[in-house]
Amino acid sequence: MEENLKKTCLYDSHVALGAKMSPFAGFIMPIQYTNITDEHNAVRHKVGMFDVSHMGEVFISGPDAEKYVNHIFTNDIRGFEPGKVLYGMMLHPTGGVVDDLLVYREFEPDHFLLVVNAANIDKDYAWMLSQAEGYDVKIVNESEKWGQIAVQGPESEKIVTEVLGLKPAADLSFYTYYESEWKGVRMVVSRTGYTGEDGFELYTDIEGTKEIWKILLDAGVVPCGLGCRDTLRFEAGLPLYGDELSDDITPVEAGLGMFCKLDKEEFIGKDALVQQKAEGPKKKLVGIELQDKAIPRATYPVETEAGEQIGVVTTGYHSISLDKSICFALVDAAYAPLGTQVMIRIRKKVFPGIVIKKRFYQTNYKK
Repeated sequence: MEENLKKTCLYDSHVALGAKMSPFAGFIMPIQYTNITDEHNAVRHKVGMFDVSHMGEVFISGPDAEKYVNHIFTNDIRGFEPGKVLYGMMLHPTGGVVDDLLVYREFEPDHFLLVVNAANIDKDYAWMLSQAEGYDVKIVNESEKWGQIAVQGPESEKIVTEVLGLKPAADLSFYTYYESEWKGVRMVVSRTGYTGEDGFELYTDIEGTKEIWKILLDAGVVPCGLGCRDTLRFEAGLPLYGDELSDDITPVEAGLGMFCKLDKEEFIGKDALVQQKAEGPKKKLVGIELQDKAIPRATYPVETEAGEQIGVVTTGYHSISLDKSICFALVDAAYAPLGTQVMIRIRKKVFPGIVIKKRFYQTNYKK
């Protein structure tokens, strides 16, 4: 099975470090190196790093680049300056999500970098090409040429500026970036991440990524696997495509309507979102805290006290940072208000829970 999976440029390092490797999004990826709790806490309290070279990089350029990106992207890039990063989604006409992604407006005019989820690279690229008719644009998938390392945690700025010598990184505000070079090769340094903490994502070529990873390892930065990447993003209330967003879950249902600018003239899926917002979504994504130590997992039913199923868990953990059992769940809208009492079925038993805000953990980082 492993021979059919892709490997990132840091695969050999993961194996040498004794990482537990597992399939993820068509890649063989490190789930943990020591244990999820230690890696999670390293990011929350100090600094950790992730191999995110499995993510996809698609470059869009040409006279119609801005118009085209605004057509396929829910957020609004009009008046969006070079050096800025925006989060948003690409939608089906039905309002379901093709993918959630980051859009970087590059410093060269009419150039954009779209960073997409690893599992969706081929699907997204094909979809972008299919939507480009009538637009004078060039769309290039360069995912296999780039590596990416995420340095995350309260000490990430110190590590990136002092250990790697990337001094301008200190001047970046949240969701901005600058371009540089690493050993003569193009490099993108952004103050972004997927943990709820301060952090940076470093993009460069394969050899540069290997070199940066080794420098960080030698400096004592804790390597972290996808296990704690999931617990961290979940505590911070961040969605995962395939769980909280999908072809069948719209941004309005997921509570991400603020990233869909309905005052734009048009974008794919806008009409469906306008209608859904006007009528009110039938389902909503909520946070739930269990009044027990039992752990809710994805696909577990959410029920009323009378035993009627009203939803399903999308992600659930016993929170490492909060020491509580919590989950995201997609439930009937009538049960979405904060404070609503619900039941989670875990195998043959049911456990009481209460609807709370989805951002479970509040970081000290001032964005």
